Amino acid sequence: MEDPSGYEHFTPADAIAHQQELRKQISIKELTSPIRTIAGADVSFNKNSEVLYAGIVVFTYPELKIISTATAIAHTTFPYISGLLAFREVPALFNAWNNLVIKPDLLVLDGQGIAHERRMGIATHFGLITTIPTIGSAKSRLYGNFNEPADKPFAESPMYHNNEQVGVALRSKVRCNPIYISPGHNISIRQSVDVIRNCIRGYRIPEPTRQAHFLVNKIRIEHGDGTAKQPGLFD
Repeated sequence: MEDPSGYEHFTPADAIAHQQELRKQISIKELTSPIRTIAGADVSFNKNSEVLYAGIVVFTYPELKIISTATAIAHTTFPYISGLLAFREVPALFNAWNNLVIKPDLLVLDGQGIAHERRMGIATHFGLITTIPTIGSAKSRLYGNFNEPADKPFAESPMYHNNEQVGVALRSKVRCNPIYISPGHNISIRQSVDVIRNCIRGYRIPEPTRQAHFLVNKIRIEHGDGTAKQPGLFD
């Protein structure tokens, strides 16, 4: 298990080189062990601030009953750079992970998995350093071309980057933008989509990351950071 605390001293060039090394270890394959617990993870921060708030919420699966939570507050000086956000967020999330009493069988992160220029979104990065199977469920597209899915529940459209499928755009709710699902590590694309479908509870985003979003905003407000973003009506 890699200790990400050293990311603080990386330059952007160091970070890209590290992504290229970690990329060699990515395993996108069917998860054969049973999923009895699942967790959602989120990190909240103001891009102009060095303070980050991380939270993880663990649920039973498939019932999605909350059984455990953990949070962490961390500081970083790593710059806000698209494609390298994991180097800001992963250390805080790793602290929350270490604070978690019940480790889940699968972790869903609010961000990208392999739908990333170097296949190293935060879900993939976190899965690699913890060895936990991970899925990225993002609210916006970073990489990957797709045809707009039909405006009906659970309509899907595959996402491709350089002729490789990297994920699926899923219409989780009618009259809402799709969400962008990509496997992180140790799970297949198809399984990733099926798990996220099972975690939709009437909102645009899946329940694990929706509850993690509430949790990080709660600790952010409690910490006196009044800039916490509240979820939208359709999130």
